[in-house]
Amino acid sequence: MLLPRSNLSRRKVLASAATLTVAPAILGLFASAAHGAAMPLGPSMPTHYRFKLGEFEVTNILDAGAVIDGPWPIVGQDRPQAEIEELMRQSLLPERRFQPGFTPTIVNTGKELILFDAGNGADGFVPRPHGGWLANLLDPAGFAPEQIDLVVLTHAHPDHIGGLMEGGEPLFPNARYVIGDAEFDFWSSEDRLAAAPDDNEYVSAKLFATNVAPLAERISFIKPGDEVAPGIHAVEAYGHTPGHLAFHIESQGKQLFVWGDCAHHEVASLAHPEWHAFFDMDKAKGAETRRRIYDMVATDRLPVAGYHTSFPSLGFVEKKDGGYRWLPISYQLNL
Repeated sequence: MLLPRSNLSRRKVLASAATLTVAPAILGLFASAAHGAAMPLGPSMPTHYRFKLGEFEVTNILDAGAVIDGPWPIVGQDRPQAEIEELMRQSLLPERRFQPGFTPTIVNTGKELILFDAGNGADGFVPRPHGGWLANLLDPAGFAPEQIDLVVLTHAHPDHIGGLMEGGEPLFPNARYVIGDAEFDFWSSEDRLAAAPDDNEYVSAKLFATNVAPLAERISFIKPGDEVAPGIHAVEAYGHTPGHLAFHIESQGKQLFVWGDCAHHEVASLAHPEWHAFFDMDKAKGAETRRRIYDMVATDRLPVAGYHTSFPSLGFVEKKDGGYRWLPISYQLNL
């Protein structure tokens, strides 16, 4: 069950040292003039986050703000529910509700704008009004859909391909597209539509047929190790889907790892990478991929764009207690 969408308007407050000096006096005047409590403004949070990566510029954009049931069984499907709830309690998090990130990433290489995943759109896992915000939040982040040169898909689940189309037309009219060849071949098979209409595989295949297949003439098909653009290479991350890919980005020695759905919760997925994930199509392979990817980014101290971690969905990974821990970014990427 989804809660109503939060108010996501962003307020920018710029305070100079002089303003701070006189603030107590000003507040005193307001307090003496006030005759009642101010009306609540409602929750607020940023909708995009931008930083430099060598010569590149990276922008993460919020695509959904839904609060949903979980993290069990989305994470820990093979474990007792109480075990996941205890981990949440120890981590000072709600035991049965969470707010996953849904965060597309735009990389400006100086020569082209590259979008990694397109969000939910109108028909993704989190449909409007609770998700599918990318189309409307591009402009506040400084972009227009026509400017996107390349759309790179980590995989073809609805919350990654739903935003490719808007009103039956490509949202990014001038873009080329990239997807793993194994991923495209899997979802192109008519066998995918043989599942029951309420099955996740059928839902994904149906949206693939309307949002990805029509773009086939503009799609390049890649394998792990292939270069998407100078400084950007595909990394095998199979298991979540048969052709799921992650991407290693590097500019002037600065690096970023875009890992798609290698985690569905920043605590549970990392603390126990061996726990099965509900949406992994190959549970054992998904667990193997998580441990391999987590170990690599922890050892190499790489910043990570984690699509489903809490917005702005950027952090580091450290080894801890036989598993791993997500460390959200603070100011590291600003230096």
